[in-house]
Amino acid sequence: MNVQELLVIGDSDLLVHQVLGEWATKNTKILPYLHCVQELIKRFTKIEFKHVLNIQNEFTDALATLSSMIQHLDKNFIDPIPIVIHKQPSYYAHVEEESDGNPWFHDIKEYLAKEEYLEHATHT
Repeated sequence: MNVQELLVIGDSDLLVHQVLGEWATKNTKILPYLHCVQELIKRFTKIEFKHVLNIQNEFTDALATLSSMIQHLDKNFIDPIPIVIHKQPSYYAHVEEESDGNPWFHDIKEYLAKEEYLEHATHT
């Protein structure tokens, strides 16, 4: 695929540090995996390993889901997925309680049950 640079994101702090050679590998079952990764590293001009907390790994899960949905006639080809991360604030409104004391969905529930608008309903 002619990939020259690669960013590897992992949620295992132990494995990331072992691949980087910062921590020793004591588990003999991991050694073949580690050697395989070290051989693969040689194929790239630049490779970076980054550890993320498991809870922050939702992005990886989303990409894995997307990749499982993509099918291409040539099984050795992966369509690129353009990803844009916007670094700007988002806004939301949180309603603690409606003024009439009912939950926010009360009027909707009443409408669905009676199939008619409530007296105090508006058009907007």
